[in-house]
Amino acid sequence: MIHVETLGEAEVGRVVHGRIDVATRGPGFTDVTAALRSFLRDNALGDGLLNAFVSHTTASLTVQENADPDVQTDLLDALDRLAPRNRPYVHSLEGTDDMPGHIKAMLSDTAVTIAVAAGRLRLGTWQALYLIEHRDGGRHRSIDLTYVGR
Repeated sequence: MIHVETLGEAEVGRVVHGRIDVATRGPGFTDVTAALRSFLRDNALGDGLLNAFVSHTTASLTVQENADPDVQTDLLDALDRLAPRNRPYVHSLEGTDDMPGHIKAMLSDTAVTIAVAAGRLRLGTWQALYLIEHRDGGRHRSIDLTYVGR
């Protein structure tokens, strides 16, 4: 049996937009949770939803474990096995890391929505929001934020 509990009810009275700019250093995870918390703190927000959207086709977002960095290593390895570089991709104009980057972004996600209660992210104890860079070399990535709540 599944039990569903109503925790509260509120009018939506506020929408706030923001942006996080992230400089990456190549394939890997960048924890952006502190930036999300800062955005919420600066806007003195209450209960609602925070949506984060990365507007790139070779980067993605994920909520994942923040306690053991081996998790990130294993996730990157799994993505590399699912979208290897050494395949003869038709799209190859932008380098050997480009098409695998597109596939990895498609397998993960470009948008994440997180509940907010009393201005605080409702992430679990061992969770953080990460930008995942799928391309080689340094890149500048933007994450658009939209808070809807009160």
